[in-house]
Order: sequence, then C-alpha cells, then structure tokens
Amino acid sequence: MSSNKSSDEPQQIDLTKLNLPQLQQLKMEFESELSVFQESLQTLVKCKGKYSASKEALEQIKPDWENKEILVPLTGSMYIPGVVKSIDNFIIEIGTGYYIEKDLSDSKDYFKRKIDYVQEQIEKIDKIQVQKSRVLGAVQEVIEIKVVAMQQAAIKQTA
Repeated sequence: MSSNKSSDEPQQIDLTKLNLPQLQQLKMEFESELSVFQESLQTLVKCKGKYSASKEALEQIKPDWENKEILVPLTGSMYIPGVVKSIDNFIIEIGTGYYIEKDLSDSKDYFKRKIDYVQEQIEKIDKIQVQKSRVLGAVQEVIEIKVVAMQQAAIKQTA
C-alpha cells in the first residue's frame, strides 16, 4: 500500500521553518489571492442582484396587462414606451448575446435557479476566503515573531 497523499489535498507547510523573505512572498501571494476572491464576490453579488431584479419584475406581471402601455428600460435611466403583447412570452438574455424564449412560469424558474446557483458560488468563495484569511493571519504572526527575534538578536550583538 502506498501512503502518498492525493494531489487534491492541501499541502501543509511549517511556517516557522521558512525564512523572512519566503514568508513575505507567501504573505503577498495570499493578499493577492484574497483580492481576487473579493473582486469575484463583488461580481457575483452584482450578478445575483440583477437576477433578483429580473425575477422580481416577472413577479409584478398581472394577467390584465395584455395590451397595456409600459415604459421599457433601455439603460438604467433611459426608457421608451412599449406595449405588452403577451404576458406569457418572454425573451431572456442568457449571456454573451444569446437569448431564449420562455413562458412566465419557466422564466421565473430560470431566474430562481440562477439566483440559487450564484448564491452557492458566493458561499463557496466566501468559505475559501475565510480559510485564506486565517492562513494570512498565521503568516503575519510568524513574520512578526521572526522580526522581533531578529531585533532582539541584533540588540544582543550590539551589547
């Protein structure tokens, strides 16, 4: 039997055995990773907000809206007049210029699934971010300990 660890398992490093430049490099790498995770979280939260807004808009549709005049948003602040031709026929953008046609129920379900999926991704990234933050904290502690030890050694040499 082999006792080799799977390549999926994270590698454990004894931080106290690393020298100061190695620890500082490790610290920079974790700070960089945390920055990327934070940007990803912000993007996912915005995405979830857009899906939620779309689902909420669908929830507002009433059966008596057929042939009703409405304002159609072109941008966040610009609208044009339009007429609702069918309350059970929607064209939904699914990304990168692709659209699908769905009825009201399927449209609501689509956005609900998207919201749930994005929330799962937010939770996964948040969990990883917490773990990376803990390791970064440990690296910073070891750096501080080594700096203090170096200062004390320098004081002893000069005395």
